[in-house]
Amino acid sequence: MNPKYDTLFYDGSCPLCAKEIRTLRRLQRGQLIFADIHEQPEGSPQLPSHEDLLRRLHLMTWTGEWVTGLHANVRAWSHAPFGRLFKPLLWPVIYPIARRVYESWADRRYERKYVCALGVKKT
Repeated sequence: MNPKYDTLFYDGSCPLCAKEIRTLRRLQRGQLIFADIHEQPEGSPQLPSHEDLLRRLHLMTWTGEWVTGLHANVRAWSHAPFGRLFKPLLWPVIYPIARRVYESWADRRYERKYVCALGVKKT
């Protein structure tokens, strides 16, 4: 990964995700790299599993740290001029609720789109 650039891994086959990425790509200040997870070599030693990448949004910071889920979303949007509007989602009073909403949405999206395609058994 490039120094001083965060890399956002997103699901390019998800219409909602692709729409958000198009908006973020247009608004960001040039310090965010976009990586469609379907175009990444599977089993790459530095990447989480393909299934993990599909389940939650992942962002690798320019220092090599992995940020996932709601934290990844807030960090990605911090590259846009109004990114500070997303910061309250991480405040202690709001975060537990925002995290549950994000994870519920992400789980439903994954189950509807990928459980059958990946051959993952529902529990």
